[in-house]
Amino acid sequence: MKTPKFVKKIVSPFQRFLHNELLKKKLYTIIFEADTKAGKLFDVLLMVFILLSVLVVIVESLEVVAVRFKLVFQILEYVFTGFFTLEYLVRIYCSPKPRKYIFSFFGIVDLLSTLPMYLGFIFSGARYLIIFRTFRLIRVFRVFKLFSFLSEGHLLLKSLYESSRKIIVFFLFVIILVVSIGTIMYMIEGTIPDTQFTDIPTSIYWAIVTMTTVGYGDITPITSVGRALSAFVMLLGYTIIAVPTGIVSAEMVKEYKKQSNMKCPHCGKSGHEPDASFCKYCGENLHEL
Repeated sequence: MKTPKFVKKIVSPFQRFLHNELLKKKLYTIIFEADTKAGKLFDVLLMVFILLSVLVVIVESLEVVAVRFKLVFQILEYVFTGFFTLEYLVRIYCSPKPRKYIFSFFGIVDLLSTLPMYLGFIFSGARYLIIFRTFRLIRVFRVFKLFSFLSEGHLLLKSLYESSRKIIVFFLFVIILVVSIGTIMYMIEGTIPDTQFTDIPTSIYWAIVTMTTVGYGDITPITSVGRALSAFVMLLGYTIIAVPTGIVSAEMVKEYKKQSNMKCPHCGKSGHEPDASFCKYCGENLHEL
């Protein structure tokens, strides 16, 4: 069956647009790279839009302001969502590997930043998920060439992962401790008339609040024995809080030494920086097997 001419007139320009490699390359340089003047300007503009859109949501939550400027906020949100939707589609269009971008960290964050308003038509509270747009500000590392600092973040994450088992064991110990202390406090204060320790779950809640040194003050013991136990739990809380910090710090030191002592597979020398990729003596790749 022959395709009608008017259909060809509509489809042909669209096909040329989809396969315009020169346009894709130009857009890719502007949107995905920050080394050019246009790329840097786009990223700065993007960050301004992100900050403004988040600020609008925060201000709109104030009832007095929301009632007075409801139409203004709606128009602004349509503008911001339109901009982010267009930007997301353009990123897919000019990306050499669209699928890889869509399922990447930034791709998922970019998608989440466009969905809240559309979901708001179905679920009234969903539009406040716009606050997820703040995650897009991570691109500031790329704009100001701060990715070298991310190696420190990688070291922290590695240390947290290595110490996770110890922290889990410690956390289970704390749970047993607060359950035991809460039960004991219930036995002490639970028999007093008009007591605030009405049951064991409430007493456990008190133990958690006291041990973490939060101290809301909504539940307080009135007997001398109860106050003595409360003072003990407060002092115990300071020592318990320090333990996870010590575990992670020890792992960080251990990981730092491990990376510093990494030997070059080519010349065998060590003493490299933790974030080094190449040997400072022979220049070869440190991670090459």
